[in-house]
Amino acid sequence: MDSIILLRYGEIHLKGLNRPFFEHKLVQAIRVAARGFGRIEVEHGQGRFFISGYEPARQEELMAALCRVFGVHSVSPAAVVGSDMQEVRAAAVEVTKAEQGQGGSFKVEARRSNKHYPLNSMEIAADVGECVLDAMDNVRVNVHDPDFRVYVEVRAERAFIYTRILPGPGGMPLGSAGKAMLLLSGGIDSPVAGYMLMRRGVELEAVYFNSPPHTTERAHLKVKKLAEVLSSYGCPIRLHSVYFTEIQEAIYERCDGDYTVILMRRFMMRIAQRLAQEAECGCLLTGENLGQVASQTMQAITVTNAICDIPVFRPLIAYDKNEIVDKAQQIGTYDISIEPYEDCCTVFVPKHPVTKPRMKAVLIEERKLDIDALIERALEKSETTLIGLE
Repeated sequence: MDSIILLRYGEIHLKGLNRPFFEHKLVQAIRVAARGFGRIEVEHGQGRFFISGYEPARQEELMAALCRVFGVHSVSPAAVVGSDMQEVRAAAVEVTKAEQGQGGSFKVEARRSNKHYPLNSMEIAADVGECVLDAMDNVRVNVHDPDFRVYVEVRAERAFIYTRILPGPGGMPLGSAGKAMLLLSGGIDSPVAGYMLMRRGVELEAVYFNSPPHTTERAHLKVKKLAEVLSSYGCPIRLHSVYFTEIQEAIYERCDGDYTVILMRRFMMRIAQRLAQEAECGCLLTGENLGQVASQTMQAITVTNAICDIPVFRPLIAYDKNEIVDKAQQIGTYDISIEPYEDCCTVFVPKHPVTKPRMKAVLIEERKLDIDALIERALEKSETTLIGLE
């Protein structure tokens, strides 16, 4: 009896004639996640991939890695035997004893893709259930609310038996939907926004606005750690650290203080868009959430959007803060985000920032600044770091 990892995908089924493209992208992502686990083989079945060739002792570790691959609906460690019912019965008993030896109530769920098989799905389930019940003293059948399930899939010449289904992140394979430039701060929201677009198949680059000496190197390292977490989902990230100090000080010294935040945001969008276009990114991506802070009112977002020639995606726009926190905890960024290091947006925040900026007033304030020169000097002093897999 051999072992494989059975990997399922979901939404890709809906892609019609384009499905081979998405399946190819998913296989590429699987191979990246499985690097270092052995001579991995990926076999394609109907709505399935069968992963073999890995080091048996590292099966659990490999499944954990595959459960982080976007496009994966779920994975299961499965025993592989011939389709003869005698082999299926023996394997089902062995798998159940190995993985569910503590006993309890169970149910067998069977399916067959080979419609010429002598037993139908219900007959297979009843046959296997009887064998498991006879072989183990500490189990009982409960078809309505079992403690665990034994799954049997009978295909043309093989059968797969398993008791566990581990959920993956779903979504679409990375690289299947282009690339975005993420405005990455050290807060909770922007890493979650990055994750959510990655889940839709979008690769990321990121831009961070660094303001030494008003922000510390620890704040910069915090953002790098957040980028590392995002890259661990299979996407190496180029992080552009933009020197923002001179721009902030110029705004603070020359402009109406109430407009400080909105003016900073417009500079950030200009710079992020320029970097995005140079990197062939199709959009900008932010963690903005409607009404959360002064720069995220409908009027403020309208004013910041006005300088953009490419789309700006805001996947968290209607989320409750608790929902964002829950997602940050789930993806592994929350504990980093709450580390007590400031970001550039919190340093120069006025006591009474304007929440309903008027475009005419914003343009008047911007005429007090040499925008092009400030942006050029900021970019000259910036640096780019590759985070994650190469």
